[in-house]
Amino acid sequence: MDKKKVMWTLVSIGLAVLSVIAVFSQAGSLSIGDLQKAFREADAGWLIASALSSLGFIVFEGEALLSILRNLGYKRKHREGFLYAAGDVYFSAMTPSASGGQPASAYFMMKNNIPGSVVTATLLLNLVMYTAGILTVGAFCIIVAPDAFLHFHLISRILIIAGYLVLALLAVVFVLLLVRQSMLETICIRLYRTLHKLHLMRHPEKRIARLERYMEEYADCVAQMGGNKKIFLQCYLWNLAQRVSQITVSVFMYLATGGAAKNAFALWVTQALVSIGSNCVPIPGGMGVADYLMIDGFRTRMSHVAATQLELLSRSMAFYVSVLVSGLTVLIGYFVYKKRPKKEQ
Repeated sequence: MDKKKVMWTLVSIGLAVLSVIAVFSQAGSLSIGDLQKAFREADAGWLIASALSSLGFIVFEGEALLSILRNLGYKRKHREGFLYAAGDVYFSAMTPSASGGQPASAYFMMKNNIPGSVVTATLLLNLVMYTAGILTVGAFCIIVAPDAFLHFHLISRILIIAGYLVLALLAVVFVLLLVRQSMLETICIRLYRTLHKLHLMRHPEKRIARLERYMEEYADCVAQMGGNKKIFLQCYLWNLAQRVSQITVSVFMYLATGGAAKNAFALWVTQALVSIGSNCVPIPGGMGVADYLMIDGFRTRMSHVAATQLELLSRSMAFYVSVLVSGLTVLIGYFVYKKRPKKEQ
């Protein structure tokens, strides 16, 4: 792991610690012992459901990537899809603006003998559908439960609106990068030249020449996607399942700690709006913002102390556990691929 990755890993850990400290400072009488007691006394069935829902965030992304690759003629195993997704989840959580997620996925895909042009098109299409999935969830929540949005404080409502606008803008950008190869090529060329001016790259003209050939392959891959509508539908449904799975973690945790089933849907909608609002800032996992929004949203359904406890338990399961599992998967996958001889496709 290079120095930059180490630095951003430490920054992310620092943000996580500060977020937990900040939440506890507002928690009144809540203590670590209270959280441990809540875990011990939680209903085992719902707790397992919450853990599986958290892992679904990785599993469903892996299946989304595999659905694209298989339709393009690259059949890969479920465990390989899990590794691609784990790389995305782990490095997205450890780098600013989640910038390291896609390169990590690309690394493992290319190690698995998938051409770079196919990898690029696959990751861009998945980004489009990932964003479309959360936008769909947001629209659904506003339509079926508009009062849930109004239960948030003004600052939270602004953050949620900002998050939705950011997601909508990203969706447009990803679509343009996918269908307009010239735009993607221009960005790459400018990046090469900038790196050359900063003395971080030698002979950029050679890379630019290779890029032109690469973009021809990329255009063919995108055209192949356009001729198979099933790719879009399957990828969208897997990404929608991923978003629903992540949001449902809090609901299962709420039920595990004795919450009333009649409040489950209202809590799910609240968590969905929190997920949207957390996208308004380029911080791994929306740390800080997500914590604030969760407590603000949950407080309308329960006491402040109970809301804080649920927030800490849910975040531990939904974010920190998934990152830990992803990190271990990436570590194992890295050494496996490093030792494995290159195979013919």
